Amino acid sequence: MKVERTGSVGGARAVGAAAYAKQTQAVTAAEGPAVVSATASVLGIPEAEFTPRVRDAVMTLMGEVDNLRRELQRTRERLEEVEKAADQDHLLPLLNRRAFVRELTRYIAFTGRYGTPATLIYFDLDGFKAVNDTHGHAGGDAVLNHFAETLLSHVRDSDVVGRLGGDEFGVLLTHANQEQGAKKADQLADKLRASPTVWSGKPIPTNFSYGAFELKPGDTADLAMARADEAMYAHKRTAR
Repeated sequence: MKVERTGSVGGARAVGAAAYAKQTQAVTAAEGPAVVSATASVLGIPEAEFTPRVRDAVMTLMGEVDNLRRELQRTRERLEEVEKAADQDHLLPLLNRRAFVRELTRYIAFTGRYGTPATLIYFDLDGFKAVNDTHGHAGGDAVLNHFAETLLSHVRDSDVVGRLGGDEFGVLLTHANQEQGAKKADQLADKLRASPTVWSGKPIPTNFSYGAFELKPGDTADLAMARADEAMYAHKRTAR
């Protein structure tokens, strides 16, 4: 901001700089907007010693800092919304594949660094094209949404559920070894079978395959998903 030149330019600049520093400290410490009416007490200078121009300059600086603080908060909120949208699947209330792979990579790192077990469960809907052909894409979307909601409602807050492809889903279980992960996969499968999607007043039969694989230190996300996929096919052959 440009301060008009007067006979006391140096004094005005000094007072302005002091006001800016004090206001910055106040903004950092306070939740609400700074109280600009308390200028004299904050600066420790009697109000009578301020010339009108210096007082106007100080008040303007304090107002600008307050505006910057509010704009910074709005920017942070917008960034949080953008980041959340970037992680969200375009159709379902789940993480998309990119975000799920990021979380999977973190879980693999935890297994290596802290020895914390974690298991990846892989679900794949069988014959989903027939569902779309019979009930239309709206019916197919209803099946996917119901599948996603059922998974979400039967895992812990610390677990992660994501959509890996059109009809493929992943569930990351924290603090779960192979045996625990396989048991949880069976439980989720039972919940899914017991609660079919109802569309236009009629249930839509949905078949699926699944498999569980405990994450290993040193795995990559792609390798972990490939092994979970293999576990799914092995479970499918056993079931047959």
